[in-house]
Amino acid sequence: MAQMTLYSMPSSGNSYKVRLLLALLGRDYVHVACEAGSPALAEAKAEGKAPLGKLPVLHLADGRVLNESDAILWYLGAGTDWVPRDPYDQARMLSWMFFEQNRHEPVIAVRAALLCYPERAHLATPERLSALLEEGHALLALMEDGLQGGAWFCGDRPTIADIALYGYTCTAGTRGGFDMARFPGLQAWCARMAALPGYVTLEHQP
Repeated sequence: MAQMTLYSMPSSGNSYKVRLLLALLGRDYVHVACEAGSPALAEAKAEGKAPLGKLPVLHLADGRVLNESDAILWYLGAGTDWVPRDPYDQARMLSWMFFEQNRHEPVIAVRAALLCYPERAHLATPERLSALLEEGHALLALMEDGLQGGAWFCGDRPTIADIALYGYTCTAGTRGGFDMARFPGLQAWCARMAALPGYVTLEHQP
């Protein structure tokens, strides 16, 4: 029987989100690892496997292709408990996912990339790192506030918004150098995510 094929970057939080949801759902798929700067990534782009020139990309068993991490989360989560049924709750969930891609990822992920990828080291000026650190702490504080009075970001159970936000938040301290001790609520939320049945780490590859 044909399976889904996921082209993903092992070190990328955007790619990790999709691998994490697939693991939590217990879904079978073929994984093609395409790390930054690798021949595998160049080959995937040359062969048209990544139509928008970025990862992750999910190739469905029937030949259809999905781009963009959060769109893939929506597709995989539809009809499961990871997407709430109520339209208002869905909208709340999506608002956090838009926040993650438009505000969180361009700061939290970018600072980590500047520190972790040698090819970006020349862009890691003290001024830029300092600005990203300040802005990132402000964004993490918004997330901390968003968890007040609840265990998850949208209701009484985790949704794909939690997965979207977790992708880069879980390594914000270790890879991005953010002071996570300031955010006990986020630390507790990360621990709850890691305790979910089927959970896998960023480093895990199927």
